[in-house]
Amino acid sequence: MKKATTSFLLLITIFLNSCSSLKLPGTKEPTDAEINDQAAKAYVEVKSKSKISTHKEWNDMVQRVARRIAVASGENFQWETVLIESSEVNAWCMPGGKIAVYTGIMPVLKTEAALAAVLGHEVAHATLRHGKQGYVRAMNENFIGMIVGGAAMIGGQFLCKTSTCKTMAALGGAAAGFAITFFSRKFSRGDESAADQTGQIYMARAGYDPSEAPRLWDRMNASHQGSAPPEFMSTHPSDEHRKVALNSWMGEAKAAYASAPHKYGLGSPIN
Repeated sequence: MKKATTSFLLLITIFLNSCSSLKLPGTKEPTDAEINDQAAKAYVEVKSKSKISTHKEWNDMVQRVARRIAVASGENFQWETVLIESSEVNAWCMPGGKIAVYTGIMPVLKTEAALAAVLGHEVAHATLRHGKQGYVRAMNENFIGMIVGGAAMIGGQFLCKTSTCKTMAALGGAAAGFAITFFSRKFSRGDESAADQTGQIYMARAGYDPSEAPRLWDRMNASHQGSAPPEFMSTHPSDEHRKVALNSWMGEAKAAYASAPHKYGLGSPIN
């Protein structure tokens, strides 16, 4: 118990120190540049503590799809993408364009276009500044709650649920505070809907058939029948309403697809 308490106090100290370059509650909110700087530092730490996949076919696919989605987004981020060897069914994009795809999600996707749907969605969270907004909310509303919430950690649990979040929390350093809030994030239903719609447009502009987006969720649902949903879906309301919404936006997405300079359809299968 004493060891856990000490660890928690150390973590809070790290978090307070990590926030010194940003803004505390009641002050001016951090700029995109400040948030992106923290994200870049966290990304370096994630890569240093993760096993980077050497699966050439998957790496090539992830890199080309991420590049096409980045161009389709129109954002001038410092884009970077990595494929991480992990059984987690997960993918994410930090503020500023730092992307990770976990190998555990690849067999579930089945097609390159499904990967484009996932990356379109995650990139949309970044371009719509959902990560930044979540960080600001954590600072302004839940800062004290993190300290009070230490009881959960002392009891053997923690705010972080994913292995990446737990790793980052243990690292400390300047990126710890950002990483804790990012990897334990809970996007609102409105954020998820906006990312679905914008992401579907991104995949269509990138040359991938947007019809694959609603089909992806059938496969994601099937992948966890009888078990807990994969991490990618844990904060994503995946139900029939989501598919209905994606199909309701299909007209706009198809128009974007028709105007795409290159068309890849479903792309290559994922083996």
